[in-house]
Amino acid sequence: MATIHLTLAPLLILAAVFLSTEITAQPAAPAPGPAAPTNITAILEKGGQFATFIHLLNTTRVGNQINIQVNSSSEGMTVFAPTDNAFQNLKPGTLNKLSYDDQVKLILYHVSPKFYTLDDLLSVSNPVRTQASGRDGAVYGLNFTSQGNQVNVSTGFVETRVSNALRKERPLAVYVVDMVLLPEEMFGENKVSPAAPGPKSNSPDVSDDQEKAGAPSDKSGCGEMKAGLGLALGLVFLCLKLVV
Repeated sequence: MATIHLTLAPLLILAAVFLSTEITAQPAAPAPGPAAPTNITAILEKGGQFATFIHLLNTTRVGNQINIQVNSSSEGMTVFAPTDNAFQNLKPGTLNKLSYDDQVKLILYHVSPKFYTLDDLLSVSNPVRTQASGRDGAVYGLNFTSQGNQVNVSTGFVETRVSNALRKERPLAVYVVDMVLLPEEMFGENKVSPAAPGPKSNSPDVSDDQEKAGAPSDKSGCGEMKAGLGLALGLVFLCLKLVV
């Protein structure tokens, strides 16, 4: 028995060495790679019902601007995304009447250059600056009010509720809104389009009202002269008859 134990001992030692070598030789698990850059279009596509907003982000190139800035800014960003129904509820032709620059301003108005949680929006100082600010010298701001835990956003022209969050992790927050945020600076009552010039008057010294009510024409003057001559001739004939 002692001989058997002595014979097995080297084999057991070799097995232990072999197992320890196998364990050591196993490759370590790969370290997690860097997180994928934040992409606003991918977030909206995952949420669904944002086809029109995605289209405008692409045609105005604001989407690329958001992706670049949000991945390089320490402040983060906040996007308020109108649903497709929100765009359908606009008056017909609202978007088509806007120039390309105005469409850019409209989409930038839905983006704030700072990351806000819903709790932040409950107590934020108004107005909140948007990316549209300063493009034409105007301050395009949003005003937020709270009703309990509900947050409302107002442009001065429209007001709606800030709905659920498509994303709420830094550096980008994306919130759903049920109306397109139309800035008062572009759509308010004070925004009056230039009136077309009226027709020119025939005479520069006479207004339209004067032309309508104006002085007697030459034809009316001639009529009065003819009436006067007829009356005078009638009196002459009458006198002649009396004399005869």
